[in-house]
Amino acid sequence: MSVVNLQDKFASFHDHWHPRIVGALNGQEVKLAKLKGEFVRHQHEAEDEMFLVIEGRLIMRYDDREEIIEAGEFVIVPRGVYHQPIAPEEVKVMLFEPAGTLNTGDADSDRSRPDLERI
Repeated sequence: MSVVNLQDKFASFHDHWHPRIVGALNGQEVKLAKLKGEFVRHQHEAEDEMFLVIEGRLIMRYDDREEIIEAGEFVIVPRGVYHQPIAPEEVKVMLFEPAGTLNTGDADSDRSRPDLERI
């Protein structure tokens, strides 16, 4: 057990759309990522996922609407719901999702990250 300093962890990487694992509990992984631009539209058949915005503003596009998530806010995307994260400017997020969840879900993408680094 040790304290995780989010500023230090975010400072340790600079690329976008490449989550890193910073913790795990009860079969869930806690991940950090920097986002910028548009991500691939996808869904997770068996997993819910939570996006907690640490810094910046995230737009979550669904098939029927868009939601804006500000710093200090989070959104839970239920399993089976198609969504597309969009970050016009860099956004720092913390993700909570079941261990082994592929970041691109059912989408075949060059942004898929099956083996995540632990930092």
